[in-house]
Amino acid sequence: MTALTAHDSSVLDVPIAGMDCAECTQHVQQAIAALPGVAAVDVFLSSEKAVVRLDPARVGLAQIRAAVQTAGYSVPAAAVGAGRAAVPARLAPYAVTAQRLGLVVGAAFGVVLIVVVVGEWFGLLAQLTDRVPFPVGLLIVLVAGWPIFRRVLRAAWRRQVISHTLMTLGVVAALAVGQWATAAVVVLFMHVGNFAENFTTERSRRALKNLAALAPQTARVMRGHDEIDLPVGQVQPGDVVVVRPGEAIPVDGDVIAGQATVDQAALTGEPLPVEVGPGAGVLAASLARLGSLRVRATRVGAATTFGRVIQLVESAEAHRAEVQRVADVFSAWYLPVVAVIAALTFLLRRDPLATAAVLVVACSCSFALATPIAMLASIGAGARRGVLVKGGKYLELLARADVLLVDKTGTLTLGQPTLSDVVPLGGWTEAAVLALAATAERYSEHPLAEAVRAAARARALSLGQPEDFVALPGHGVRARIDGRWVTVSHARAWAASSGAGGAEARAALERLAAEGKSAMLVTCDGAPVGVMGVTDTLRPEVPAALAEVRRAGVRQIELLTGDNARAARVLADQLGVGFRAELLPADKIAIVRDYQARGHTVVMVGDGVNDAPALAQADVGLAMGRAGADLAIEAAHVVLLRDDWRLVPALFGLARRALRTVRLNLAFTTVYNLAGLTLAAAGLLPPVFAAAAQSLPDLGILANSSRLLRHKF
Repeated sequence: MTALTAHDSSVLDVPIAGMDCAECTQHVQQAIAALPGVAAVDVFLSSEKAVVRLDPARVGLAQIRAAVQTAGYSVPAAAVGAGRAAVPARLAPYAVTAQRLGLVVGAAFGVVLIVVVVGEWFGLLAQLTDRVPFPVGLLIVLVAGWPIFRRVLRAAWRRQVISHTLMTLGVVAALAVGQWATAAVVVLFMHVGNFAENFTTERSRRALKNLAALAPQTARVMRGHDEIDLPVGQVQPGDVVVVRPGEAIPVDGDVIAGQATVDQAALTGEPLPVEVGPGAGVLAASLARLGSLRVRATRVGAATTFGRVIQLVESAEAHRAEVQRVADVFSAWYLPVVAVIAALTFLLRRDPLATAAVLVVACSCSFALATPIAMLASIGAGARRGVLVKGGKYLELLARADVLLVDKTGTLTLGQPTLSDVVPLGGWTEAAVLALAATAERYSEHPLAEAVRAAARARALSLGQPEDFVALPGHGVRARIDGRWVTVSHARAWAASSGAGGAEARAALERLAAEGKSAMLVTCDGAPVGVMGVTDTLRPEVPAALAEVRRAGVRQIELLTGDNARAARVLADQLGVGFRAELLPADKIAIVRDYQARGHTVVMVGDGVNDAPALAQADVGLAMGRAGADLAIEAAHVVLLRDDWRLVPALFGLARRALRTVRLNLAFTTVYNLAGLTLAAAGLLPPVFAAAAQSLPDLGILANSSRLLRHKF
């Protein structure tokens, strides 16, 4: 498998080796973006890759690899995973060995840290190093620090200042006054800091790697009467896949034979397994606990629900929180400010060691890590429980949201409405009205249409074939059946109930609406022929969930529906929320924009095609994705793979906790660095202790941010 995969003629996934901090992603992004023919590039630290949109006639892999190498990083000749084109594989054995070796090295660094600090404190370090000639000490410093010095020199050649630039100047200052031992200790702690930063970054990647490790690598596919094992990337839609007990399902598809108990907890967070049989849909990465299945593949590879989950989590870094942008600006100015402080220290105190300590103690990486580590931990915690957040930007917006707008059918309700009433008009029979309406609704995806079709199936009615079918968003459907135009109006039906039978139709519509039912008018060539009533069941967890959302600080909750006002009022009164009824998709967008124009941060929750425009317009669009339309999932900024309203207040809680963590990280690293700079400039923090001190903030940020991984959903 090559390291580079083309999704289409203009988008490439390029794995990048050597990135270990947010500063690294900026350098790689700048290097690739400068190439002629590159339209856009996103670099992701968590998945260690760049997604490049380019003109293939002007730029290719060779130029990208050269640019990345010039920036100080590399493009591997081969990769375990091929970016978005496939789901990343499990860690190779050598990677596991490397992780274990890293722990051993970390423990060794800890021992050295204690020895060095204690030795410096009691003056033993100087006694040990005075016997070593300076040229030998200089050689030790150069050899030990060469990997870091090389990166600094490369950055200087590109007119860039990186976090190790100032520490390298501190090493030079220590060598200039003949203290090679101090310089060697600084180099040691530069490596310790690198290890701490790599460890911190690796923890942020772990959620994605653990998620990716769930992906099946092979599939057992029927070829004629034989079963053959194929790499999952070679499975095609339409193939029949055999799944045995205890195996992971490798594709999204429909069960055509067999029975099994399927565990989807790893994908959707649903704790209880489900029984599936012929006709049921199953998802890739689900586990067949009991029984075996034959599944006809409908989606494979990156197109599966699981593949899309990986894509969304990978690309979440592209949507960076505003607080992260502020931290990036602060980090960019921090190093020059430190350089000025070091210069003033030297001019005022004429103390090269104090100057070196100022340069050494500065830790700019902690500013760069303060936000992304917390956001990635939060996004990873949500992904493991079936909540997909498409970027830290949306967590920040959720944390300060004060308006929640909610769709009704399929969102607040179970989305499984049932036909409760059929009122024939003008001499028509119930069966004839129902058959006509079910035929007109034959190709509609709306939940109310499915209720009509289900009622017709239950009565074993014969349905015709609609011609010139047209879906009317916010209204209903219109179709030509046997030369006659038939409409089924889900909303705005009152205006259509005129002419012959109009008074009788209006009376029936009003009665059904007063009972809290969704009333629909059926017309044939413009004349009312019947009225139908549909009921839906409120999700049992909704009242408690909305109460928790209010306690989380959301002041305004409003129900938006295309249903009639009376049915909407019944549900709104039950929940204690406001409502607006008989809305078209454009009306919902207008309401969202009105709230935004008044300075509110708006969250919109929906699940259907009609909701997609409003989901996209809202500050945060939240899709009930398990049963929701693909369009709504793509338009939304947050997707719930499990239709459980208890996830909504948990998501608000996660967002607020993430923002608090980021602020605490930034406050901690600011105070820590200010204290270190002050002590160093005053000569109270020797370079050895300054070097030890600069490696600690990363671990503090990790410890604080890792608490988010345990957030309760």
